[in-house]
Amino acid sequence: MYQTTHNQTIDFTAEGPTLNGEPFAWDLVKLNDRMFHIIRNDQSFTAEVLDLNAADKTVRLSVNGHIHDIKLKDRFDLLLEKMGIANAATAKVSNLKAPMPGLVVGINVQPGDVVRKGDSLFILEAMKMENVLKAPTDATIKTIRSQTGDRVEKGQVLVEFV
Repeated sequence: MYQTTHNQTIDFTAEGPTLNGEPFAWDLVKLNDRMFHIIRNDQSFTAEVLDLNAADKTVRLSVNGHIHDIKLKDRFDLLLEKMGIANAATAKVSNLKAPMPGLVVGINVQPGDVVRKGDSLFILEAMKMENVLKAPTDATIKTIRSQTGDRVEKGQVLVEFV
């Protein structure tokens, strides 16, 4: 498997698209909601949108069978970068709260544990269903504020992160 990193900037303005600041021309035909046919410099490309995550501003594309993960930036992201505060939008998560009332039936971490985003931290039983509460970000466990068997209310802090 090969992995490449392309660092190119495409801007869409009223005057037309630019690639790394230079104007370029392309023919773009939408085949369906997820597929496009593109002709640029006498080359044909088929592009398919595999995944679009608006919250993370990421797109996964297949272009002629090659997968590309793309990070999108809007004018606000560019402004934050220009001001030197690009990481200000990344909020630090300090705790994990119960999303609903329920019974703690499992705790999978201890204070001092290093967890990754998506790791299972708690199992909460609510409405006869078990709900796995996962780490919202990479973090280190500071304190655990409940025990197995505790009844918790919505919004109650279950764990604090360093």
